[in-house]
Amino acid sequence: MGAFCKVIDAVLFTYYAIMAVAVPLIDAQTTLPGALYPAFLVDLNRWYSAEFGDYLLAEKPHFFAGIVWHEILFIWPLSVANLYAILAGRSWLSTTSMVYGASVVTSMAAVLGDMIGSGKASEKLFMMYLPFLGFGILSLLRGLLSQSDGSSGKRPIVLARRKRA
Repeated sequence: MGAFCKVIDAVLFTYYAIMAVAVPLIDAQTTLPGALYPAFLVDLNRWYSAEFGDYLLAEKPHFFAGIVWHEILFIWPLSVANLYAILAGRSWLSTTSMVYGASVVTSMAAVLGDMIGSGKASEKLFMMYLPFLGFGILSLLRGLLSQSDGSSGKRPIVLARRKRA
């Protein structure tokens, strides 16, 4: 189980690193003023929107702006925390991965539901957003897997000891 978690951690580490950079530099352009960003990042965002036909970035519906704010204020800090937890081997990685995964899966359900229901999304755009759902599920599953250190079940848990006189 430990080796399987290490493989998942390596995949998620790459994903979290990309999200730690992409959320403030790319995704946040949806809600924050464009004047805060260098011209090449604004042009990159416009190119992506035109190339993939991302009507959500072009039209900026209110539900999508809310999801982006959620991503900036909640998901992005969790990405950074998960990066640290993987690097430092922190025990709370399972908890933060589960929270992250549940949040991303919920957000992507709304986005993909709109794409399917509206009929505006091309297959190319749908295939651009679908991996985020997959990484959310992987993060959620990583949260459900506890990394075994080989000592589970061997030592009893001692809640309190009485003093003897």
